Amino acid sequence: MKNIFVLLFSAALLISCGGDGKKEEKQENSIKLSSKSAEPKDAKEEGVSKVYLTGNDQMRYNKTEIKVNAGDEVVLTFAHVGNMSKETMGHNFVLLKKETDVQEFGQKALEFKANDYIPENSDAIIVHTEMLGGGEKTEITFQAPEKGEYTYICTFPGHLALMKGTFIVE
Repeated sequence: MKNIFVLLFSAALLISCGGDGKKEEKQENSIKLSSKSAEPKDAKEEGVSKVYLTGNDQMRYNKTEIKVNAGDEVVLTFAHVGNMSKETMGHNFVLLKKETDVQEFGQKALEFKANDYIPENSDAIIVHTEMLGGGEKTEITFQAPEKGEYTYICTFPGHLALMKGTFIVE
């Protein structure tokens, strides 16, 4: 009787542990594949640079560097891939002119909540997107500026420290 109990207990333990774990591994791989395929790749065609940029709930862009060709038409798709609202964790893309003091600009932007933290009548901005909440996406098209390095940022309060990158025009 004791041997039957040990045998039944061992069988129950083996079944409850899920066997060899292959099912879990397969499921994890399918999640990874679907998240990779969901993000479009940047592309360069003759005279056009297509850029795909995201921001998330951890206050991060998916890129800290974007490269385009001088004179290209830039088609920038920007998506907030997080879940939080625009009021709680909004994100935008603001491309600044070369000589802009980024910290000073970020401080000034705080005064313009009603304008989604975009300073009105600013001559420091080349182009910007609207402020987005989780799950939202927008697209802007603009002419790449002259060759050089520019800074892009998110102007939502507190995001500047983590959400910035270099926009390189070659």
